Amino acid sequence: MGEITYVRGDATAPRGKGVKVIAHVCNDLGGWGKGFVLALSRRWSEPEAAYRRWHRERAKNDFGLGAVQLVQVEPQVWVANLVGQRGIRTGRSTGVPVRYEAIDTALAALGGHALELGASVHMPRIGCGLAGGRWERVEPLVTDRLAVRGVPVTVYDHD
Repeated sequence: MGEITYVRGDATAPRGKGVKVIAHVCNDLGGWGKGFVLALSRRWSEPEAAYRRWHRERAKNDFGLGAVQLVQVEPQVWVANLVGQRGIRTGRSTGVPVRYEAIDTALAALGGHALELGASVHMPRIGCGLAGGRWERVEPLVTDRLAVRGVPVTVYDHD
């Protein structure tokens, strides 16, 4: 318990038996169109549609930094949209959009959901692509909020 398994492969095709949750980081602008979300959208339409609806109706829900939205895409597979990025990078951006505290909050909530579902969690190195984060800052959050709590975690490095 308390460890993360690292594999080479595609996080949209999670390995193993039982219920699986694919976790990834979204921005707080309602934007979906670059990075890992493209792989998700090629496989399933539901996560993008649910995320866009969640953002559009944000005045009436919990959408915002640190929030989690679980979307069932197959009988044994869910996608977790984690809002852990403030805005997006642009040509005029200074700094990175990743918000480690929001990822921490979202992972804590995801841990509870995963335990309720009896699920393992599968992810790319969340927050470290377009969000600009560093895995050495994210990995301890994943360990503390998921692995230490008994949630099996697999991190996928794409070939």
